[in-house]
Amino acid sequence: MKSIVLAVTLTACLLGSVAQAATDLVIATVNNGHMITMQKLSRHFERANPDIKLSWVTLEEGVLRQRVTHDITTRGAQFDVTTIGMYEAPIWARKGWLQEIAPDSAYDVNDLLPTLRRGLSYQGRLYAAPFYGESSMTMYRPDLLRDAGAVMPSRPTWVQVRDIAAKVHNPAKGVYGICLRGKPGWGDNMALLTTMVNTFGGQWFDMEWKPQINTAPWKEAVDFYVDLLRKYGPPDAAGNSFNENLALFQAGKCAVWVDATIAASFVSDPRQSKVADTVAFVQAPTALTPKGANWLWAWALGIPAGTSKAEAARRFIHWATSKDYIQLVGKEFGWAQVPTGTRISTYKRPEFLRAARFAMDEAVAIAMADPTDSTLPRSPYIGVQFAAVPEFQVIGQATGQHITAALAGRVSVSDALAAAQVAAEREMRKAGYYK
Repeated sequence: MKSIVLAVTLTACLLGSVAQAATDLVIATVNNGHMITMQKLSRHFERANPDIKLSWVTLEEGVLRQRVTHDITTRGAQFDVTTIGMYEAPIWARKGWLQEIAPDSAYDVNDLLPTLRRGLSYQGRLYAAPFYGESSMTMYRPDLLRDAGAVMPSRPTWVQVRDIAAKVHNPAKGVYGICLRGKPGWGDNMALLTTMVNTFGGQWFDMEWKPQINTAPWKEAVDFYVDLLRKYGPPDAAGNSFNENLALFQAGKCAVWVDATIAASFVSDPRQSKVADTVAFVQAPTALTPKGANWLWAWALGIPAGTSKAEAARRFIHWATSKDYIQLVGKEFGWAQVPTGTRISTYKRPEFLRAARFAMDEAVAIAMADPTDSTLPRSPYIGVQFAAVPEFQVIGQATGQHITAALAGRVSVSDALAAAQVAAEREMRKAGYYK
C-alpha cells in the first residue's frame, strides 16, 4: 500500500515539474487573415510540443510596429517571437537586436524565394523567417468593367486605371471606382504611395542622401493619388488601409483595388468574399517607368535579442514557416488559402496552381520587384516601398500623416509635401547624413 501511495506521489510530483517547466512563448503578430489562420492551427504545434504554451498578442499593423520596435530597442523581453518585415530585419540584425534563426537541414532554407531570403538576412545569415511574402497587384471586377464598356490591360498605367475608375464609379449603387490605402503610416499609405512615386520618376533620397519629397515627381504622383481617391474612392478613404479596403472589396463595393498580392487569396475565397467568382488580377499600374511599381515585402517571424526562450522560439518559427505548415493549411483550409510568396516549392504544387488562379500573376509581381534598382534616378538605398535606413521609419510616418491630411482636404498637396520635406531634412541632418 505504501509503495502505491509513494508511486502516486512521485507521479504527481513529476507531472507538476513538467507543468512548471512548460515554456510560455509570447508571440506578437499582425491582425490579418494568414496570421489568424496560424493561431487557429497552432494547436497542432502545441500538441507536438507539449513543453511549449503559446500566448498571442494580435495587433493592428501600426500598433504592432510601435509595440515591437519599443520592445526590441529597449530589450524589454515582452515578446519572444515578433512579426517584422524586410525593412526591420537587416537593420535590427546589424544592431544586434535579433537572434539568428539558424534553420536546420530539414527546414530547407534553399527553398525560400531568393529575394525574400536576402532581404531578411544580414551578412549571409537569416535573422527572420518569412511567413508570407508579397508584391502588389491590381484586383478588379471584370463584370463591372464589362457593363461600363471598359477593359483592363494586363499591365495598366495609372491613367488607364483612373479612366476605368471614372467609368465604373457608381456610389448611388454602393460601388466605388477605386479603393486605395489612405491611413497614414510608412507601411500603410506610404507603401502604395512610394510605388506611385517610383513609377512617376521620383525617389526618397538622392545619392547625397538629400530628401527629394518636395520635387516634381512627388507632386505629380501625390496630386494624381489625391484627385483619384477624392473623385472615385469611398468617402472615408483617409481612414482605410489594407483590412478596411479588403472588407470593402469583398463586399462588392470596390471596382478596382491596387494593393498587396496576398489579398488575392481572400478576395477569391467564396467563404469570405461575395465577389469571389467575379474578380480578376493584373500587374500593378505604371506611369513614367515600370521601375518600383511593384513593392516587395514579407511578414516574417524573428527572435528578439532580449528573450531567454530562443530555443523554443526557433522551434515555433521553424514549424510556422515550413513546407509542412503550408501543407497543413492546404489540407485544413484549402490550397487557395496557403501563405504564399515564400517558398519555391509552393508554386510547383499542382493543388495550389489549380486552386489559386492568381498564382502566376503573384509570382510574376514578386519576381519583377527589385529592391536594389527601384527608382529611375540612382538612389543610395535598398528597398522598393521603403528606404532601408533606420531614419526612414520616422520620415515615412511623418510623410504619411501629411499626405493623409491633404487627402482629407485639411491642407494642400504642395503644403503637405513642403512640410514633409522639412521634417525629412531635419531627421537626416540630425543623423549626420549631411550638414
